[in-house]
Amino acid sequence: MTDVNTPIEGAATGTGVRSRPRGVLPALCLTQITGWGIVYYAFPVLLSRITVDTGWSVGATTGAFSLALLVSAAASVPLGRTLDRRGPHLVMTAGSILAVVAVLAVAAAPNLPAFYVAWALAGIAMAATFYHPAFAALTRWWGPDRVRALTIVTLAGGLASTVFAPLTAALAEHLTWRATYVILAGVLALVTIPAHALALRAPWPPPPPCPDSEQPTGKDATARSRPFVLLAIAFTLSGFAMYAVVIGLVPLLEERGASPTAAAWALGLGGAGQTLGRTLYAALATRTTVTTRTAVLIGLGSATTAALALVPGPVPLLVLLSVLAGVVRGNLTLLQATAVTDRWGASRYGHLSALLTAPATIAAALAPWAGATLAGPLGGYSGLFLALAGSAAVATLLAMRTGPPRTAGTTAR
Repeated sequence: MTDVNTPIEGAATGTGVRSRPRGVLPALCLTQITGWGIVYYAFPVLLSRITVDTGWSVGATTGAFSLALLVSAAASVPLGRTLDRRGPHLVMTAGSILAVVAVLAVAAAPNLPAFYVAWALAGIAMAATFYHPAFAALTRWWGPDRVRALTIVTLAGGLASTVFAPLTAALAEHLTWRATYVILAGVLALVTIPAHALALRAPWPPPPPCPDSEQPTGKDATARSRPFVLLAIAFTLSGFAMYAVVIGLVPLLEERGASPTAAAWALGLGGAGQTLGRTLYAALATRTTVTTRTAVLIGLGSATTAALALVPGPVPLLVLLSVLAGVVRGNLTLLQATAVTDRWGASRYGHLSALLTAPATIAAALAPWAGATLAGPLGGYSGLFLALAGSAAVATLLAMRTGPPRTAGTTAR
């Protein structure tokens, strides 16, 4: 599964020529589509069927899914350390097995507490198989070409809902939600376990040098530094706004008179815009400094959210704004994926990236519940979107102060 004959210049190790694993990129594309599609996107498709069949409230049922995201944020930090030391093979293979067990446990849950336990297991599996470990693998193996590799994998991951939302709905038309999850667990096992077990066996290269690599407390100093803390806060505020916008878009458009079908199309086309946005990031990265593109992209997120709040219509214009918001979201995904390496190098990518994005993951978990709760007191979804735009605007100001340290050898541009 590895190309032992193809030399790669400027490897991530910083030691010159090395071999690049041949099967990693297609394998991660396939497993990101499948993992996100089944473990993440199947849930909103099956939610109404779960509540009708079990009698559990929507809030209580959704709470289990939010718990999974919170557990994922917590688990990503220790898993990040393992990724840095040992690479993705063990983490992602074990995570794939756990994901299958978790989905089967969700399907078999006899009561709400068991349902929550199953989703907590799914949260650990998310941390071990979703973007974070995949990004760590590509960052180390692809080195200077990481942006291209990250873009390809996130483009594939963006197809997860396109593939598995309709497939899940089609299965649920003929099966119970429990049987649907069992079928999906089988697909998950057939695709992700062998792909991770076989494609990720290549030797894990040593970390490249970084500016603080000679300092025994360098890792802790980086995580406590002012740019790191401000960037974590900026990503958290921006991420909360971004995920609340995604969940609140359909009710916002319905407030403006759009039909449920038109609102759903706006949401779907926003996803297409997200895929488009990811194709543009590499060009943006070559033309801007890391601080500039961070502030610009978060600021554009604030601007599109404010536009959705303030523009009354017509519906086609709101759909266009949804697409533009999706383009920004697509870029923000890659911005987060490269934030650590662009500022502090790739030496401790797994651990530092987990620390940086864990608060944003928690915010994403709370965003659906918080958005729905705040919409009423704020006078509807227009008021909510204005507040979210303000949150992203504060994040923009913070992002302007997250430049890399001015030391020799920094990898930031």
